Amino acid sequence: MNKDQVKGRAKEAAGKIKEVTGKVVGNKQMEVDGKLEKNAGKVRSVVGDALHDLKKAK
Repeated sequence: MNKDQVKGRAKEAAGKIKEVTGKVVGNKQMEVDGKLEKNAGKVRSVVGDALHDLKKAK
């Protein structure tokens, strides 16, 4: 695993927690922020996966 994969998955988890917390407390802005953070984490994770695959293919 490379650092992009790790950081992406960590950000994805943090975003999910923030999203759920926003739903529970009824804070729409926190919920939206959590969804954005979760999706940004997914993107970084996918980039990390692609870089890992490229490095592995060499």
